[in-house]
Amino acid sequence: MPFEGFKPLTVRTTDGIDIHGVRGGEGPPLLLLHGHPQTHMIWHRCAAALARHFTVVATDLRGYGASSKPEGEPGHATYSKRAMAADQVALMRELGYTRFLVCAHDRGARVAHRMALDHPDAVERLMLLDIAPTLAMYEQTDRTFATLYYHWFFLIQPAPLPETLIGANTDLYIERAMGNRHAGLAPFSPEALDAYRAALREPGAVHAMCEDYRASATIDLEHDRADIERGRKVVCPLRVLWGAEGAIERCFDALGEWRKVARDVSGRSLACGHYIPEEASDELVEEMLAFFKTSASSDE
Repeated sequence: MPFEGFKPLTVRTTDGIDIHGVRGGEGPPLLLLHGHPQTHMIWHRCAAALARHFTVVATDLRGYGASSKPEGEPGHATYSKRAMAADQVALMRELGYTRFLVCAHDRGARVAHRMALDHPDAVERLMLLDIAPTLAMYEQTDRTFATLYYHWFFLIQPAPLPETLIGANTDLYIERAMGNRHAGLAPFSPEALDAYRAALREPGAVHAMCEDYRASATIDLEHDRADIERGRKVVCPLRVLWGAEGAIERCFDALGEWRKVARDVSGRSLACGHYIPEEASDELVEEMLAFFKTSASSDE
């Protein structure tokens, strides 16, 4: 069973957002964040192994899974990565963790990047999976990237166009959005796919997903540019992993771009596509133990 031995949790933040997740294991706190169009279920192949070394907290981002899905507003601040990062910091503090480790994939990695900038005292070490910085990806868009990541430009269209089209068949969107990548649908267990399908059928889920992307193309870029102008960088150790068969490998210099916005960067590609936690879970766990246990050892 996925997350056997883990306990469900829901924490309400100060602005009334309920963040759902699960917690299990023992050791230093480790927060796991998922990407699009998924939920905390992406970690089901990693959770048991990680729980032998860490207190694992895997959550659904604002707008995803069983977490709150507030209505968006014209400036998209409701789904800014700043707001979504604040949710997660509030949850961890409510659980008693003022400083913690973070591993995050895709959209969750963008939230985690903002978290490390806005809450540097909270993030001890950071691992980001299969992304380059949002600003760099938009500014370097070419035909190859736009073709591979067409959904970036579809989901940011004004409401209700993408909501209406996706809402007509949310299961098809899940299957095409995830299945059109390197490995197709093969990496995903039936239980995980069912969870992703069910989550996107929830009222407000499609709108929230679109607002997440609309924020990334507007207010999030404003925040990123402001950090660059002020010389603010991620100060904690940052480990970046990406799939050798994915768009990051084909379109971007991942380490070069991260070294522009973070002070201590290492990383490499893995022999997989975009969905690292489900395509290369064993190798990812090894990377996480090597990177995060370094921190635990230094504290002994």
